Amino acid sequence: MEQIELFAIESPCKGVCENSAKGFCKGCLRSRDERFHWFSLSNEARFHILELCKQRRIRLLKARQERLDAQSDKALPYGMEDEPAEDLLSGLN
Repeated sequence: MEQIELFAIESPCKGVCENSAKGFCKGCLRSRDERFHWFSLSNEARFHILELCKQRRIRLLKARQERLDAQSDKALPYGMEDEPAEDLLSGLN
């Protein structure tokens, strides 16, 4: 049974409107069809699309974090990992 909504679910558009390599909007993460048919969809269908967008954002953030973690494992330049770390506050006592 569909729940009656008192207000229409607004478009999640953020005004970026640029497609990613996978065909999703970089601003709202909707597909082309999801964007073009938004105003003709029921509130139930709109809610479903918003849930898909949340899942896409979670996957995107996870992939970005994995890339950052992979880059942080690279060796420091100029052999810095071999140098002992100095305690800058040790002479203040």
